[in-house]
Amino acid sequence: MNPTSFRPRRRAVVAAAAALPLVGLAACSSDTGDGPDLGGGSDGGGEGSAFVDVIASGPVAADDAIAGSAWAAAIKEKDQLIRGGTVANQVFSLASTTGGQPTGFDAGITQLLAKYILGEGGEEKVEYIDTTVETRETLVQNGTVDCVIATYSITPERLEVIDFAGPYYLSGTAIQVRTEDAETVAGPEDLTGKNLVTQANSTGIQAIEEFVTDPGDVQTLPDNESCVAALKQGRADAYVLDQGVLLGNSAADPEVTVVGEPFVDDPYGVGLAKDAEGAVDFVNAFLQEIIDSGAWEKLWTATIGEVMDTEAPEPPVPGELPS
Repeated sequence: MNPTSFRPRRRAVVAAAAALPLVGLAACSSDTGDGPDLGGGSDGGGEGSAFVDVIASGPVAADDAIAGSAWAAAIKEKDQLIRGGTVANQVFSLASTTGGQPTGFDAGITQLLAKYILGEGGEEKVEYIDTTVETRETLVQNGTVDCVIATYSITPERLEVIDFAGPYYLSGTAIQVRTEDAETVAGPEDLTGKNLVTQANSTGIQAIEEFVTDPGDVQTLPDNESCVAALKQGRADAYVLDQGVLLGNSAADPEVTVVGEPFVDDPYGVGLAKDAEGAVDFVNAFLQEIIDSGAWEKLWTATIGEVMDTEAPEPPVPGELPS
């Protein structure tokens, strides 16, 4: 691990609208980060769970829709969807502890997309390739993966090198602290002078620069696990990153807690290669279909809804990308 540190230039703290309130976050399992499958009940996402029911009810694309997208047709031909992402986030994509498919919101989007392209049983024909914030664009560009679905924030900078379908979820940059310190931090205005950590090449860096006045040392580490370790070991006072990642940490580990509300809007998209002909339109049509059918809301309830004491939000509009 090669951590780097920087001191952001001073910026005034600006109040921003929250994407979603963080209320009633559940913390469960051990401090190792291992936890039960999150998929709609105590059965761990197995047969009969709300998660499995959502996937089972997912739509299948018409043959002419697949034929109209060279990207989808190639996936259909090889009879497999290769997804870049992670299976280590309990809320969004977690490997099963019982031998089943990964569960979580991103895992559900992935499996619904695979079924949409490959037909009944297609949800089981996914190869999950691990990616990090530093490797995602490269793996999309060189064709190692068909897509990346990984709490992947759509930004103008990333849009210069890859395409995005979506957004399929609206998240936001948030703050995580040690649970024992949860009463001392409510927002970025409370981070002045504090040592912070975020992931390298992430949107957390810009959020700190823009919204935190005079922080202490800011470390950038290569992955989520390293950042959580720095926080728990006292090498950082707060971890600033996308809400989706931090939710997974809080759900799996009672020693860390998400505080306050998101202070930067963060739309998640499906990362696609710029030369993937017909990919963006095809995936946007898929997203609109699961939104219109109610599958999106049911998937949210079976996953994110289990750790947030709120009603399901309005889904975003696929194709409305940030400028």
